[in-house]
Amino acid sequence: MAAATRLQSTDLAKVTIRAADGSWSLHWGEIWQHRELLYFLTWRDIKVRYKQTVLGVTWAILQPLAIALSLTAFLGRVVHMPSGELPYPVFAYMGMVLWQLFAQSLTDSSNSILTNERLISKTYFPRILVPVSAVLASLFDFAISLLVLVLFLICFRIAPAASAALLLVFVLPATFSALGAGLWLSALNVKYRDVRYTVNFLTQFWFLATPIAYPIGVVSERWRPLYELNPMVGAVEGFRWALRGHGAFPAKAVAFSTVTAAVLLLTGLYYFRRTEDTFADFI
Repeated sequence: MAAATRLQSTDLAKVTIRAADGSWSLHWGEIWQHRELLYFLTWRDIKVRYKQTVLGVTWAILQPLAIALSLTAFLGRVVHMPSGELPYPVFAYMGMVLWQLFAQSLTDSSNSILTNERLISKTYFPRILVPVSAVLASLFDFAISLLVLVLFLICFRIAPAASAALLLVFVLPATFSALGAGLWLSALNVKYRDVRYTVNFLTQFWFLATPIAYPIGVVSERWRPLYELNPMVGAVEGFRWALRGHGAFPAKAVAFSTVTAAVLLLTGLYYFRRTEDTFADFI
């Protein structure tokens, strides 16, 4: 009997629970195992966003459209802000489509850990799925806004150039920038709750530092290299260039913005991985 007991005890599986190693590794195998959870988190975020709303997904159209029309009324008609060969309403709305994706992704991902505090404190899963799902949910609104952009082009009789096939390529810097900044802010938000109050201020300042309401040409050449470090500059300029296909490709702005977006994403991933094992303690 004693021998049988010893034999059974040696057959028991051993499970070792370790804290995050703080490395750059994201444990892709573990993330892949939880891919269904990522899907359900994303779909839940989409449904919750428009739950018990009268207009529903129409808000995804009204928000960027209202701001674009406001810019057209004050800057396009009153100030006569230059917009190149594009009509100012199209110029402003094209910028707002990409900006709305960035701003919404940044805001939702930065608050995602606190929003899901009950889930995080009760069970284990890769925490990075939470901010990633917030960004993926924002892509749903972006897709709807793109349909309205098509209507804009039809109304103003603008035929997309062949370069429009590259349109979605410039969505990547905007998405990666929002995710990188969201990883930083979501991790900091767990320990320092006043971080959430700075997100709106940061978003407003970022909007003014991005060529949404004005073309990049109005920025002085002296400040242009510093200005183009903003990852949204190259994303917005490249987005507009891809659609109209006129003028020189903004290679410098796109290169600067791509590098900045990559740095922001990598450092955000690193800091998130270094701190994610303490989320449940602070929440």
